[in-house]
Amino acid sequence: MFDFIKSIIIGIVEGLTEFLPVSSTGHIIIAESLMKIPGGAVWTKAFMNVFDYVIQLGAIMAVIQLYFHKLNPFSPKKNGIEKQQTWQLWFKVIVACLPAAVIGLLLNDFMDAHFMTPTVVASALIFYGILFIFMEKHNEREDVQPWLTDVNKMSYKLAFTIGLIQVLSIVPGTSRSGATILGAVFLGVSRVAAAEFSFFLSIPVMVGVSILKLGSFFHKGGTFTGMQGIVLAIGFIVSWIVAWYAIKFMMNYIKQNDFKAFGWYRIVIGIVVIILGAFGLLHM
Repeated sequence: MFDFIKSIIIGIVEGLTEFLPVSSTGHIIIAESLMKIPGGAVWTKAFMNVFDYVIQLGAIMAVIQLYFHKLNPFSPKKNGIEKQQTWQLWFKVIVACLPAAVIGLLLNDFMDAHFMTPTVVASALIFYGILFIFMEKHNEREDVQPWLTDVNKMSYKLAFTIGLIQVLSIVPGTSRSGATILGAVFLGVSRVAAAEFSFFLSIPVMVGVSILKLGSFFHKGGTFTGMQGIVLAIGFIVSWIVAWYAIKFMMNYIKQNDFKAFGWYRIVIGIVVIILGAFGLLHM
């Protein structure tokens, strides 16, 4: 029973934090460490490497569900021009994903092995938290207005530039959504359009990474026990449901507010990581 509770808790944490600019990695590390994961017959190290990516797929399903019409180029409710715009949006997403795909394949394992430390995670959390606060205060002081409010009107050049910024998220604790949203808003994209494009970028990036992780697991002869299969399913479903509500909350929030609150929150979580790491309570 406790294995199910662990799966539910981690699924909730993943769903809440994957698309908010607060670093799901930092939160997952804290949650798993406090619950002494990995450990036991179910929560082996190999299983955890797969579990963390499977629940990300659950979060991705929330994006697909919420934006299915906008992302579906075959929708009978769209006219010819709208279908063409949807295809162009997908091409822009793919272009933006190219830098992360190349760099991720080359450096992902290296970064996890050498930079997945409390110091790095905390530093990234705090650093980007400060950047969010600085950017919003600067925009407020200078009365900076976004010049792009419709994600469909984004140029390929801008999409690729945001994709380059996304590469920064390879550093643990940065937050993929945090890096892309921060970069897009800095470049003049509205908060809503920046968040939407960040959500769309997550689909090919996270699906691709998850497939690679699962493929590697099975290629090495890995298998799941019946209990592990149930735990995976629970985490996947919980992450999906919670992410759906988290996305709805964030989009409603940023229509009326800026990202300063997320910046301050990142700083607080970064300090928590430092404290837990200093007492040897984090398992990374």
